Amino acid sequence: MRSLELLDSAALRPLWRAVHDRLSSGRQVSRVRVGPLDDAQRSAVADLLGTERLPGAHATVSVAALDELLVASMGMGLREVVVALLGPLDDRAGRRALDADARAGLWAWLDGHHVVSGQPALREWAEAVRRAGLVGGSVTRTREELDRALRVFARLPAAGVPLPVLAEDVLGDPHALDDGTRAAGLVLRALAVVHGEDPPGDAQQRRALWERAGVVEDELSSVVLSAGLRLGGAGGRVLALCTDSGLVAALTLAQVRATSFTGAPADVWVFENPSVLAVAVARFGASCPPVVCTSGWPNSAVIALLRGLSEAGTALHYHGDFDGEGVRIAAHVMARTGATPWRMAADDYLGALGGGTPVGRVTDAPWDGGLADAMRAHGLAVPEERVTARLLDELEYCGPAGGGLP
Repeated sequence: MRSLELLDSAALRPLWRAVHDRLSSGRQVSRVRVGPLDDAQRSAVADLLGTERLPGAHATVSVAALDELLVASMGMGLREVVVALLGPLDDRAGRRALDADARAGLWAWLDGHHVVSGQPALREWAEAVRRAGLVGGSVTRTREELDRALRVFARLPAAGVPLPVLAEDVLGDPHALDDGTRAAGLVLRALAVVHGEDPPGDAQQRRALWERAGVVEDELSSVVLSAGLRLGGAGGRVLALCTDSGLVAALTLAQVRATSFTGAPADVWVFENPSVLAVAVARFGASCPPVVCTSGWPNSAVIALLRGLSEAGTALHYHGDFDGEGVRIAAHVMARTGATPWRMAADDYLGALGGGTPVGRVTDAPWDGGLADAMRAHGLAVPEERVTARLLDELEYCGPAGGGLP
């Protein structure tokens, strides 16, 4: 038998490296090509294989024949020899399969995340994240970064807190959302997608987007409009005074925070547009059922009031515009407050169709799989004002003399 030291020669080293590399592919290997070889290396390969003719500068060696030869002469197979000479074999095919499974698992986790599924507009953001690829080539690091961004997004709109306070509260680091951090970039791109805007291109646009999400927003400039509400606390006294007078209440975030939700009504109806609230007050006066207006995208005061009501056991019924942005606003409000859709199904849209403006960019509605398809097919928006009378007719049943929705 040959000594392993005899095989570990400089002249044979190119052959062993080529074999080691091919066997490390993790695939079935029948032949190995090695070269270019110099004269000494060609002679060494010929001696090993026991052939009279020298191979060419590039030689092709049968794996089975070389394995058989080594077993007969060394008592060791080809794999054992190259492992002894060069170290353990890799399994690149296996690693690629595992990596592919890990990546697939990551993207499945992102697609199924409750924040993404709760606001289908975020699927566009998720797809952009997927196209951008892994952070540092690592599935684990990518998931960690996405989890951080989604935890921040789930807290928006914030209740008028400075950005460092939000970062410390959610991520445990007051600088985690500083300009230029990956977490801030991911959250801002998600906000831009949800609002149907281009990603912010400068510091001013980034500040504006944060402020729109209730970050670095003071307690006085954030206001929620409502009517027919009676609650406790200092804010509740403002609401009661306006309700008794048949007026719309404009409650600041500070006043919402000073409100007690004890004795909250069983049901509250939430509209997107202030004009609907104005018509409701004009029609019902002091008998107006409890209604709240988001005034388009809800600010911190709106979310704080709706969350307070929801946590007190109030059922929130939401209605908004049937256009692309209206659907995104509705999904946002429902995801953030637990509101449920009211007259926001595909049949409601089709029943109110008429002339109108283009529907705009439409994303899926989590509450009705057919609504987005119907809106894309017809391409026309249905503003909330068009169905105001019909909606308020239903609220006739919810006032002091009514008994609830029919």
